[in-house]
Amino acid sequence: MPVLFLGHGSPMNGIEDNEFVQGFKKQRRSLEKPNAIIVVSAHWETKGTFVTAMEQPRTIHDFGGFPKALFEVQYPAPGHPQLAEQITKIIEPAESVHLDYKWGLDHGSWTVVKHLFPEADVPVIQLSLDYNRTPAEHYALAKQLTTLRHKGVLIIGSGNMVHNLREISFSKIHTNFGFDWAIEANQKMKDWILKNDHQSLIDFRKHGKAFDLAIPTAEHYLPLLYSLALKDDTDEVSLFNDQEVGGSLTMTSVRIG
Repeated sequence: MPVLFLGHGSPMNGIEDNEFVQGFKKQRRSLEKPNAIIVVSAHWETKGTFVTAMEQPRTIHDFGGFPKALFEVQYPAPGHPQLAEQITKIIEPAESVHLDYKWGLDHGSWTVVKHLFPEADVPVIQLSLDYNRTPAEHYALAKQLTTLRHKGVLIIGSGNMVHNLREISFSKIHTNFGFDWAIEANQKMKDWILKNDHQSLIDFRKHGKAFDLAIPTAEHYLPLLYSLALKDDTDEVSLFNDQEVGGSLTMTSVRIG
């Protein structure tokens, strides 16, 4: 299966039909139906690494201030307890990934996956982000999931490469506008992605002020490293939804394979 990194942006992408949603739907048309989906979402940070293991994950509306219609959306995809159990055995060291029965599918997951598989007929599980791991450790963990690509599992990282809500320009939230620092950081990230320079992406804290502003906290950036870690030497890499929004966000998404 290919691997995706999806810039998920606003939860409203769960119900709108804008240019970014159209980008997600375009991917759908060229994806074979997977046996299961694993999502690494920016919105599930934990102490330790967890994987959802329930039969029927709930749709989590982990946001506020949005229209009622968004809160009414349900994405009733089944879970996959057997795959969750398999992941706990794949990842080394042993017993470093734990089963979770409380979480579900947060908006970093369902607002984008629903556009890829609107029938909700593909099992979906989530893998959490352990906030105690370094970027290099996240990347190394992700590499251990490579064998699942060959078993029909679609792995998706969901976040935003540039994500600074404190600096957002709400007057330009509906326009493709980026501050100079956001454009600079996003362009360098894209160059490194296309050149397969993953080390520079892992070392994002070494690249100065533009990156400090683009990634004030790492949770929306780390899912990108999970996706890139799964690339092999034969995979082609392409970008889509490559736009700045509101000055301080980018919706840039990546397809690997």
